[in-house]
Amino acid sequence: MITLKDPPVAMTKKLVAVLNEKVEAGTAVNTLAHMALGMGTLLGPQDGLMCDYEDASGTHHPSISAYPFIVLKGRPTKIREAMEAAKQANILTVDFVNTMTVGTYQEQLARTKETPHEALEFYGAVFFGDAELLSSLTRKFSLYK
Repeated sequence: MITLKDPPVAMTKKLVAVLNEKVEAGTAVNTLAHMALGMGTLLGPQDGLMCDYEDASGTHHPSISAYPFIVLKGRPTKIREAMEAAKQANILTVDFVNTMTVGTYQEQLARTKETPHEALEFYGAVFFGDAELLSSLTRKFSLYK
């Protein structure tokens, strides 16, 4: 965990989430939560630059990433294209698709296993990597409002 006492770290990387503009807000928030947890798990506290915030009263607000985390929206086909480009560029990605909703996690795993990749609808993706490269890959998306 990074604290105020640690030396500053250069911000050359960032996190970017792109959510499907066609899904309703509750599904979008659920999608983002699952993907952010997954990305945090992959990165871990060191690579995720997790900070332990402390307020003036001494209360801790742990495990918040120092990296910028931009949330965008776009069409599912464009999210798929960005995912493919990111993988070719060796950018770390986590995605969430339509088969990962409704029912138990076992049902979701089975439904995903039975669905061809081309038939999956992307609800979102989170990308982590070089800030400039991510900006070029995601500039076609709009800010999520």
